[in-house]
Amino acid sequence: MSDFINRPQIEVLSAADGERRRHWSDDDKLRIVEESFIGHRQVTATARRHGIGRSLLTTWRRQYRNGELGSSGSVSFAPVTVPKEVSASQANPIDASPPPDCRVEVALPNGRRLIVPIGVESEALARLLAVVDRQ
Repeated sequence: MSDFINRPQIEVLSAADGERRRHWSDDDKLRIVEESFIGHRQVTATARRHGIGRSLLTTWRRQYRNGELGSSGSVSFAPVTVPKEVSASQANPIDASPPPDCRVEVALPNGRRLIVPIGVESEALARLLAVVDRQ
């Protein structure tokens, strides 16, 4: 009888008792990654705030920079809208030049938008896109 009293009790743990892996949607990943880019040294603080590991957030940030996060494929066409009705004199591109206040809006895959004048040089636009897409 004394053997039953001194034996340690056994506790059975099940995998269902613990925390399971979470599955993050692409929208959540994008939101967390973009939050980590705000300010200086925000990776660890952002990871801690959302309850994820710093290494996981670093992986998501790398995927974001490489264009692998949140987009299933590359965009081949973009929608274009013309805000005003085009007059007959402006319809012929040989005769007419665009008005000086005309602008173009560029929508990036990461959700950001860049509005530039229509006469922007292609080299300047490429530099702007590289900076805005990287941040």
